[in-house]
Amino acid sequence: MDKKTEKVRQEAYESLPSNIKESLTPEEKEMFLTAEQWPDSLLTKLDEFITKE
Repeated sequence: MDKKTEKVRQEAYESLPSNIKESLTPEEKEMFLTAEQWPDSLLTKLDEFITKE
C-alpha cells in the first residue's frame, strides 16, 4: 500500500464517530487501515459509512 492510501485510510478512520471506533477490535482496526479486502464483520460495523459502487 502506498503512502497516499495509508494517509487517506488513517484520515477516514479518524473521522469515524467514537462509538464506531470503540466497537472495532484491534484486528479490525488494523484491517481497516491496511487490508485489501475487509471481512464481513468489519463491513457490517461500517455499513452506514460505506458507499456501494
